Amino acid sequence: MEELLELKTLLLKGDIKGSLAIVEDLEDMSKNGIISAIRSYAVILLFHLIKQQAENRTTRSWDVSIRNSVREIKRKNKRRKAGGYYLNNDELRETLEEAYLNALDEASLEVAEGRYEPEEIETKINKEQIIDNAFLLIQ
Repeated sequence: MEELLELKTLLLKGDIKGSLAIVEDLEDMSKNGIISAIRSYAVILLFHLIKQQAENRTTRSWDVSIRNSVREIKRKNKRRKAGGYYLNNDELRETLEEAYLNALDEASLEVAEGRYEPEEIETKINKEQIIDNAFLLIQ
């Protein structure tokens, strides 16, 4: 809110350069919030894909969570008015890569009733296959 008040003040003074700098800051803050939300849903998506692969099974609950996460990632990533996407394919894949370790940690609490450390689970799964699968689901 403070930025909007400052923007208004600068516009009233005719300071276009200062106003544009604030607009850029506001755009960055907005994009960072969207990326953060996408990353949170990516953790949930990867978490369930890891569990599926590690336990070689699925449940309706996991399937629903996967579908919901994919929908939310797609919804958050789509630019409504301007068209296009906030994250291009490379950035989306990078976000999945960044979310992977958090998802692996979460999975270690549930796979085989929490008996394995993240490093042990990682030996039972194929990280690239999981990330590729997540990426394809989002596409």
